Amino acid sequence: MLRARLSALRNGTTDADGAQRTALFTFTVRIVGAALAYLSQVFLARWMGGHEYGIFVVVWTWVVIVGVIAPLGFNSAVLRLIPEYLEKNQPELLRGVITASRLYAVGSAVLLSSIGALGVWLLSGEIASYYILPAYLMALCLPLFTLTDIQEGLARANAWTDLAMLPTYIWRPLLILLVMLGASILDEPHTAVTASVAAILATWLVAGGQFFAINRRLRTLVTPGPRAWDPRKWFSIALPIFLAEGLFVLLTSSDVLMVGYFMPPERVAVYFAAAKTLALVHFVYFAVKAATAHRYSRLHHAGDRAGLAAFVEASVKWTFWPSLAGTLFLLAFGKYILMLFGTGFTDGHILLSILLIGVLARAAIGPVDALLTMAGEQKRCAMVYMATFACNLALNLTLIPLYGLKGAAIATAAAMVIEATLLFTVTRKYLGLYTFIWRPAGVVLDTRAEQPDG
Repeated sequence: MLRARLSALRNGTTDADGAQRTALFTFTVRIVGAALAYLSQVFLARWMGGHEYGIFVVVWTWVVIVGVIAPLGFNSAVLRLIPEYLEKNQPELLRGVITASRLYAVGSAVLLSSIGALGVWLLSGEIASYYILPAYLMALCLPLFTLTDIQEGLARANAWTDLAMLPTYIWRPLLILLVMLGASILDEPHTAVTASVAAILATWLVAGGQFFAINRRLRTLVTPGPRAWDPRKWFSIALPIFLAEGLFVLLTSSDVLMVGYFMPPERVAVYFAAAKTLALVHFVYFAVKAATAHRYSRLHHAGDRAGLAAFVEASVKWTFWPSLAGTLFLLAFGKYILMLFGTGFTDGHILLSILLIGVLARAAIGPVDALLTMAGEQKRCAMVYMATFACNLALNLTLIPLYGLKGAAIATAAAMVIEATLLFTVTRKYLGLYTFIWRPAGVVLDTRAEQPDG
C-alpha cells in the first residue's frame, strides 16, 4: 500500500497527485527556509542585541507590508489568469499579462518607496532618530523585494515550484545570513543599518537571478509574438486581491508595528521573536496555499465541481494536521527555542501560546482565501479581511496600552479566529463548499453539486 502510494505520488497525473508533489516540495523548502530564516533572526538578535534588533524588525516589517501591497494584486491574479489563458489557448493575452504584471508591480514599488522616503524626510522630527537611516535603506530594498513577489506568482502559476519557493525562502535568508557573517568577520558595527545593507544586497541578488531563470523557462512556455492587453479585466481581478492581500498582511504584521509605536525596540524584539517562532507552524498554511491556488483555478474554470470539492477537502487536511502537530511541539518546547535569541526572550513563550490559537483556527479551514480568489470571489474575500483588520486594529489599540505584549497577542489571535469564521461562512454561502476540518454526519462537501458552475 505504501509503495503504491509513493509510486502514485511520483508518477501520478491527477490534480491531487500533482498538488501533493508540489506540496511535498513546498513543505520541504518551507521547513528548510524557516530554519534558515529563524537561524538568521537568532544570529541578528544575538549579534545586535535587543535594541538594534528591534529597530531592524520594525523597518523590515514595513518592507514586508508595502512589498505585499506594491504588486497591486498581480502576484496572485496571475495564478488565475495564466491557467485560464493556457486552458483557452490565448497566447497573446498570456504574453501581455506576463509583461504587464512585472511592469505594474515594479513601477508601483518605485513610487511607494519614493513616497516612503519623502514621508520619512518630512516627518523626521516626529520619528525616533534611530529609525531614520534604516528606513531610507529599506526604501532601496522595496522595488526588488516586490519583483521577487511578482515572479513568485509567475512561477507558481506554471507549477515551477523551485523558482517560486527557493529564491524567497532559501536563497534570500541564506544570503542575508552570509552577508551578516561577513560583516561580523570584518568587525562592522553591530547595528540595524548594517543589517539593512545586508538585506538590500541579498534581495537584489536573488531578484536578479530569479528574473533571468524565469525568463528562460517562459521561452519554452510561450513563443515570442504579439502581446494583447486587457487591463480592464486584469485590474478588475487584481485590485480586489490587492485589497484582500494588503489587509491580510496588515492583519498578520500590523501588531509588530503597533507594538513598536507603543513600546521600545527591546520589547518589539521579544514580540517579533515569538512571531517568528510561530512561523514554524504557520508555514504549513502558506505552503499548502502555494501548492493549491492555481489548481483551484484550473478545476473551477474546467467546471469540475466534484473534483474541486474533493480537492478542497484534501487541502484542509494537509493544512490542519501538520499545523496541529507543530502547535503541540511549540507548546512543549517553545520556551527553549526562544532562549536561542538571548536573555529576556523567553518572555515570549506566553505570547506564542496565545498566538497559536489563531494559527490553529486559520489552519482548520485551509487556504480558503486562495479558493475564493481563484473562484472569482475576491471582492468578498477582501471584505472579510477589511472587517477582520478593523477588529484587529481596534483590539490592538485597546489591549496593548492595557496589557502590553500580551494584549497584542490576544488581539491578533482573536482577529485570526474572526477571520477564519468569516471565511468559512462566505465560502459555504457563495461557493457551496464545506471547508472546516471536522464535518458532522450528514453535512455535504458541495451543496451545489447538482447545479451548473458559476
